[in-house]
Order: sequence, then C-alpha cells, then structure tokens
Amino acid sequence: MEDLRLSPLKLGSFKSSLSGKSTPRGSPTSRRVHSGRTPRRDGKGSGGAVQWFRSNRLLYWLLLITLWTYLGFYVQSRWAHDDDNKVEFLRFGGKLREDVLHVEQNKRLDSVANENSHAVVDTTNIVHIGVNKRMHVTLAKKEDDTSQRSLSSRRRTRKASRSSRTRIRSKQKVRKVMETKDLDEQDQELPNTNVTYGKIFGPFGSLEDRVLEWSPQKRSGTCDRKSDFKRLVWSRRFVLLFHELSMTGAPISMMELASELLSCGATVYAVVLSRRGGLLQELTRRRIKVVEDKGELSFKTAMKADLVIAGSAVCASWIDQYMDHHPAGGSQIAWWVMENRREYFDRAKPVLDRVKLLIFLSEVQSKQWLTWCEEDHIKLRSQPVIVPLSVNDELAFVAGIYSSLNTPTLTQEMMKEKRQKLRESVRTEFGLTDKDMLVMSLSSINPGKGQLLLLESVALALEREQEQEQVAKSNQQPKIKNLNGIRKEKISLSVKHRLRGSLRKMKITTPATDNSSVLSATGKRKLLFSGNVTQKQDLKLLLGSVGSKSNKVAYVKEMLSFLSNNGNLSNSVLWTPATTRVASLYSAADVYVTNSQGIGETFGRVTIEAMAYGLPVLGTDAGGTKEIVEHNVTGLLHPVGRAGNKVLAQNLLFLLRNPSTRLQLGSQGREIVEKMYMKQHMYKRFVDVLVKCMRP
Repeated sequence: MEDLRLSPLKLGSFKSSLSGKSTPRGSPTSRRVHSGRTPRRDGKGSGGAVQWFRSNRLLYWLLLITLWTYLGFYVQSRWAHDDDNKVEFLRFGGKLREDVLHVEQNKRLDSVANENSHAVVDTTNIVHIGVNKRMHVTLAKKEDDTSQRSLSSRRRTRKASRSSRTRIRSKQKVRKVMETKDLDEQDQELPNTNVTYGKIFGPFGSLEDRVLEWSPQKRSGTCDRKSDFKRLVWSRRFVLLFHELSMTGAPISMMELASELLSCGATVYAVVLSRRGGLLQELTRRRIKVVEDKGELSFKTAMKADLVIAGSAVCASWIDQYMDHHPAGGSQIAWWVMENRREYFDRAKPVLDRVKLLIFLSEVQSKQWLTWCEEDHIKLRSQPVIVPLSVNDELAFVAGIYSSLNTPTLTQEMMKEKRQKLRESVRTEFGLTDKDMLVMSLSSINPGKGQLLLLESVALALEREQEQEQVAKSNQQPKIKNLNGIRKEKISLSVKHRLRGSLRKMKITTPATDNSSVLSATGKRKLLFSGNVTQKQDLKLLLGSVGSKSNKVAYVKEMLSFLSNNGNLSNSVLWTPATTRVASLYSAADVYVTNSQGIGETFGRVTIEAMAYGLPVLGTDAGGTKEIVEHNVTGLLHPVGRAGNKVLAQNLLFLLRNPSTRLQLGSQGREIVEKMYMKQHMYKRFVDVLVKCMRP
C-alpha cells in the first residue's frame, strides 16, 4: 500500500474503504498512516487504482449484476422477436427436435412441483405450445446454490426425456409406414414389369453423373452479379409459397426461383401448404429453409419479409387467412398464377383484388383471367405482369447452351459430346437402336394432359404404317397365274382401297402460313406419301410421370385398359417415373408431344425444355403452346380433342419418315429458346415485379 495516496478523509472512513484489510503494525506504511502524513505517490498511481477497485467487492458485484441483466434482456429480446434463431435453436440435423419440447415441458412441471423445496429453475428456455400452436417463451434466472431435490428432479427429467423420445420415434415409424402405404397405393397401378404395358425405365440420375462427370453439388447455378435482379434482391427477405411439392411445373419453378434468390444474396423461406410429392429432399439439398407450419409461424415469417410470392392459384386459402391475421399484408404479396382453368379462378377470386400484383405466364392466360374478372366485376389493384418460365441452368448446360455452369474445363463443345454419349447410354437402356424414333411426353397423367388421346394417335399411326408396308410388299411380289396368286392379288387390292379411303379421311387442314414457312402443307403431304424416303424407322412412345402425386388413378386405369385391348401397341410404349433429372430423357428423345386439352397448356415449361434440346414439338393449337410453337417452323400443331387424333397421327408419320425435317424443326426451335426463354430473359422481366411490389 506504499503507492496509495491518502485522501483528506478521516481515518475511520479510509479503513472502511479497505473492506476489512488491515495493515500490519510496525510496518513503514503503518507508521505513515498513524502519523497523519500523506504518502508521496510514485508515478501515475494506476496500480493503486486497480488495487482500490479490487478491494471494493460491492462495486465488483454491482458491475457483474449489471452485465448479467443486460445479457438476459438481450437474449430475451432476440428470442421473442427473431423466429429464425428460435427455429435454429430447436433444430438438430435439419429437423425440429420435438423431444426438446417434451423435455422442457417436463422441466417446467417439475419446477412447479418443487417450489416448496426451494428448487431452482434451470436456465434452459422453457417452450410450451398452446391450443392455437403459439410459442410462448419464458426465461428464468439460475442461482448458484442448488438443493439435492433439484438433482433428483433432473434425474426424473432425464427419464421423462427418454420416454418422450421413445414415443416420438414410434410416432415417426407410424408416419413412415403410412407414407409407404400411400406410395404403394399410388405405384401399384404401374408395377415395374407387366405384359400389358411393358417396363418402366429410369430415373437416370446416377447415369447422368457418371457420363457427364459432375456431382450434385455442382448442379447449382450462380447469380449474374451485374444484373438489376441481383441489385434488387440483395440482403432482402422473401417468402415463397408452395401449394405442394410434386415434381410438376409450378413447384419446380418456385424451387428454382428460390435457388436464384439465394445465389443473389437474399434470405428465402418456403411455406408449403401440402408436402405431397418428392421435392422436399431437393429443397433441403439446395439449402432452402422450409417453415415448419402453414399457420401462425408462417404468418409471422411473412410479416417480416420484403415480398411474399405465391406460386399457384391454390394458395388462395393461405392468402385469405394471412390477410385476416395481417390486414395490410396484401401490399407485399405478388401472386404468380400458373393455372388457366375456371375452377382455379373461382377458388382465387375472393382475394384477387386484395393482393398487390398478379403475375401470369402467357398472353393467352392473362387475357382469359382478365375476361373472367370483368365478368365477375373484380377490379385488380394493378395491371398484371407477364413473366414466362425459362430453361434452368442445369438443362441448358447439358444441352450445350451457355449458362453459368460453364467453365474453361466444361465448355459448350465438350458438353455436346457428353450429351451424345448420354443419349447413346440411355437409348441402350431403353433397348432402342438408331432406326427407332422415340416420341416423348412428360407430365402428370390426367385427362387435361391428353395421354389417352396420344395413345390413340400412336395406335392409328402404327396401323397406317403397317398398311403401307403391306402395300409395298404386295407391289414387289411377282404376279402368279395360279389360284393362290389371284387370291393374294385380290387381298392386296382391297388393302389399297382401304388405305386410299383412310388417307382421304386423314387429310390435314393446317392453319395458313406465310411464304417464309419451312414446310407447306402440300409439300408435307408430298414428302409423306412419296416413295423417296429414308430407311424405315420404328415408332416408340415414352410416357411419364409414373408415381406423380398429381396423377389421376382412374385415368391411368383407362389408359391401361386401352393398351390391353391393343396388344401390339404395348410393345411400342415405355414408361418412366416422376423425376427432376430429365436431361437424360430429353437427350434420348427425337420428338416431343404436348397434347394438352381444353383451353390448352397455360405455358408449357416442358415445351421450351424440349426445344432447347433440339426436339421438334407436336402440340395442340391452343393455350400457351401456340404462343411458343410456330407451325411448320419449330413444330407441328393439331386441334384439341379426338378430332386432332388423325392430324397428330399423320404428323407422327411424317416425322417418322423424314429424319432430316426433324432435325431442321428442332434446330430452329433451339434458336428461339436461346433468344427468348433463357434464365436471364425471365429474371429481366421479374425486375418489373420487384420494382412494383417491394419497398425501396
């Protein structure tokens, strides 16, 4: 204490400040103190201040209590106002730890039961869920001294946690069994092997990875850092609303939008109304956070977002509930409607005038919905925006079109070579040769997609092809002057007459085209029925998607019944399951058919994907298909309904007998995609949506 300068206070006050520490008698310091002289300070006296601070325990504890109180308020505020940390805290391995909730409930009950025994409540956050599923959080302070009874309560808590975990595991096993039963019920309609409809092939994900020499981690595009889209979404929060997780157009498009937002620096949350389908694993792989419920927690997450994007007309019920919970929430909702049928409009019309903006996929869809709005006297808040879909980076990369996945070691030329190897490998799996023309149609199996009508058209085309073969054989045989020869000649003449009559009935009525069309209707008929054609090819049909949750079982049974009544047709039909790995299928195909009925396809994502792979498209002359496919330039169109079966059959025969024309139509379709339907084109249009809906 030699460095300590005495203040002009009384000796008693100075001793009290030492908090009980006395100076030994006889020491120099003791003599100075009792002499009443003020000691001389050596240096600046910083060491003395530290000693004085340490000697004041009261000040030390006050400081610790202040820091502890501040930390408690900070943690409590973060817990109450940040749902992200709350969810992450209750997660383990990507799943919500339900056993944690049960453990904390048991801890709370034990602490209440032991109030009389001075048990101390643990510092762990106690979470309890009410009837309305709201999460209320209570933080309790932990004291230093714990009693023996609190130790026994913790032991009982451990036993309770073990039992709760056992119950949770048993419930999860029951859910898995139920899900397996549902899948079995769906898939039992199309077993792997059956004499009626052949065999199911695929998926070919592992084959793609082996031939293309890439891994799933590399199958993610990167954001264009110089684009306006990136500038607008950087550091913003988005909530994307999925109506289901099936492997169909709308959920896949929303998933790719979420991936693009993440790559551009945004924070993305997915709210899923129905987990039916197989995209949940893919969302996890892409690191897209899925909100655990579609009620209160999803509403709170949406309220904090800069923009909510709903991806289907089916989302109307959630939007209605959200705006009841948060009346001003409609100003932050952009509704990307991907359906074009009246029943979807009727479902959505109660909230159409309450959202900020409607987004459509095509001009035909926009005009149709605006017409329905006028009929029902619905006034929208703003003029709708049209944002067509695009070919994603992965498919463009395999197709040999430039994308963000291209690197100096994986150029477009190299990918074209790898795609050819992929084509040969997949066709070998199918059992096809170079003489076979593979016609493909990928979509959910239901009446609106027209797969049964496609089967009827293929059956008609094969029947006409067989008749032409019989005519050709009969013309090559020499005339025999015996009785058997006369009978054969009569039979061949009767076949010719039937063929001529059928060809008159199948006469095409194509829409008018200008002089710049690649093929005229007259030239097409001349090529189709002329003898100067290439070598004979066999027609094969590939149908998907087996196992899709959007398939209609009754319609599938009707198709199988048709196949069973046409035994030879089943030899020409192949099946493939629902999958997101479709690059191998497009690579193996020669022609793509979109046979949507009614008012046609809303847009046709698969149509532009097939065109990107150089496939000619045979589509119905309705809906978004006629906006994408130019007749006689990038494909051939036919009427909807059974009236279009004969035209579709003749178009199939024409492409079957003219491979060079297939290549020509496919090449021009690929050019259209590169100019209009790539990723950069879609997100350039999406900028308009962001500007109109998001706060600056």
